[in-house]
Amino acid sequence: MPQITRDQVRVPADVMPESRDEYIENYLKATRGTGRLMLFACDQKIEHLNKDFYGEGIDIADAKPEHLFEIGRQGVCGVLAGQRGLIAQYAADYPEINYLVKMNSKTNLVGTKQDDPYSPQLYDLDAVLAMREAGVNVVGIGYTIYLGSEYESTMMAEAGELIAQAHANGLLVVLWIYPRGKAVTAEKDPALIAGAAGVALCLGADFVKVNPPKPEDGTAPAEALKVATMASGRTGLVCAGGSTVDAETFLTQLYDQIHTGGAVGNATGRNIHQRSLDEAVRLTKAISAITLADYSVADALAVFSGEKDFSL
Repeated sequence: MPQITRDQVRVPADVMPESRDEYIENYLKATRGTGRLMLFACDQKIEHLNKDFYGEGIDIADAKPEHLFEIGRQGVCGVLAGQRGLIAQYAADYPEINYLVKMNSKTNLVGTKQDDPYSPQLYDLDAVLAMREAGVNVVGIGYTIYLGSEYESTMMAEAGELIAQAHANGLLVVLWIYPRGKAVTAEKDPALIAGAAGVALCLGADFVKVNPPKPEDGTAPAEALKVATMASGRTGLVCAGGSTVDAETFLTQLYDQIHTGGAVGNATGRNIHQRSLDEAVRLTKAISAITLADYSVADALAVFSGEKDFSL
């Protein structure tokens, strides 16, 4: 299992000296001491409303928000990402989870054909720091940028300021960057995905979450991802999980993203939380087995099926 020491954590120069130890501690917490990120994305209750939590093909357990936190406690995750209010309502009962506060969100009710996407900042960093002072285990923040939207300048400015403030206070930052808007004709074009990765680096993010590229020239997606991971430089790149697929397909894609594409982890929501608690917990373990411990797909599937266990 890959392991890094405190001395091996690369601390950005915008982390204040008095916050250096806190940044290192948060980095090791979030990556479970490996330098890789297993992010459990729980921000869809705003992003996709309730259709991702109740309906055909979704386990009834997902209708209750506490399902997310039960998975986070019983499963193996690096961080649970959600909006400040969601975390505030449940964190006292789940203090052992590492939290990443999503700073902006929008619903999907207004389509791109109606207006280019803009995800507004919902609160300032002081509200997050107050939660940390109150004992909530906040290790970082997240922010979404829709690159190519006519509102991209506003989102980039908000993200840039938040990254500077977060680092100064010892927090990690994960950027969600999705090319989207009337100017974007192919959201998953490999060159655009690589461009998004480079933007995240220039803004100073620690990790960037992007959609897996969909090349049209016959190149395998994981091969195309190599260009994006090179473009991201010292910003670790992870891929979004997308809609729910069967476990073998998902785990195979994840393995290829890491070992062929150069990704340093994953960011998964629906593929985990739309399942029953037992199945969701087993899937977090299988995902973490690949992400954090370099398990093969076959061994990770054995974890998912319950034939093997995985813990840290």
